[in-house]
Amino acid sequence: MTHVVSESCIKCKYTDCVDVCPVDCFREGPNMLVIDPDECIDCAVCIPECPVNAIYAEEDVPADQVAFIKLNLELSRQSGWKSITKRKEALPEAEEWKDKTGKLAELIR
Repeated sequence: MTHVVSESCIKCKYTDCVDVCPVDCFREGPNMLVIDPDECIDCAVCIPECPVNAIYAEEDVPADQVAFIKLNLELSRQSGWKSITKRKEALPEAEEWKDKTGKLAELIR
């Protein structure tokens, strides 16, 4: 199994998770992170690091977030989504967006 970054990450992009990842499986897009399922070793150390609870084990993804399993796979393979291995500042609007839902339309691919 793998882990999945869900909608909560959109327009926040906190990167606390990348510092603890032992295999560098995170990929960075313009306003979200995703996990490359081929790289993820299912260690779960990233889950408690996410301040917006955006990361789930694949089998624990909430029903309304299941589309993010496929989305993580798809986006992790796009050429513009590069590996991120060091923590960066969150997006400037992260505090404003962290508790909002229904953010999929805000995703920049």
